[in-house]
Amino acid sequence: MLGSPCLLGLLAVTFLVPQAQPLAPGNLEEEEEEDETPLPSMPCDYDRCRHLQVPCKELQRASPTACLCPGLSSPDLPPEQPRLGEVRLVAEDSLAVVHWCAPSSPVHQYWLLLWPGSGAPQKSPPLNSTFRRAELTGLKPGGSYVVCVVAANGAGESSVPGAVGQGLDGVGGPSFGPCSQFTVPPRPLSLVHAAAGVGTALALLTCSALIWHFCLRDRWGCPRRQARAVPRL
Repeated sequence: MLGSPCLLGLLAVTFLVPQAQPLAPGNLEEEEEEDETPLPSMPCDYDRCRHLQVPCKELQRASPTACLCPGLSSPDLPPEQPRLGEVRLVAEDSLAVVHWCAPSSPVHQYWLLLWPGSGAPQKSPPLNSTFRRAELTGLKPGGSYVVCVVAANGAGESSVPGAVGQGLDGVGGPSFGPCSQFTVPPRPLSLVHAAAGVGTALALLTCSALIWHFCLRDRWGCPRRQARAVPRL
């Protein structure tokens, strides 16, 4: 019969070719769960203004749960300007404690620039990227200064206002820019010495006036006022 070979071939294909099994809904859910990785939703315990702040990348590696780091600019660009904060003066020791906040940029190190007046600034030693505070020592009591904080990375360093070295115009305030102006007050001990000197001088003047009145007046023959005679009636 002519139909027998065709029928046998059709039966062979039916039994030999494996049938595709449909995927169960449970398998689809498992594959979707494997593809989806949990995204961090909580920010890391990172503060741009905290002194000795551990870098956020290290916090992520040490954290048991995933956390978010603040966004940073490209490492191929110089850092943005740090934000200078409080400048606390210690008059007894003639020093200033400078505090700043990190920029939204990768930073390898910081340093401070100090202008005691017009001319070239004094540059501090480099400070690592965890620093947010430094001390300025050897300041003159009563002197005026301008201080700027500079951030640097492999691409360069942050800028400072161009008018700093020529005057105080254009210097940003402590809440907006990397620079600030301050004046060191006189030492309290110097004020005490000055007050003691003034008091001693007043005491000497008083003693001299009393000696003149009671002792030297008669010796040098200063005239006395003669009592007026009362007329007798």
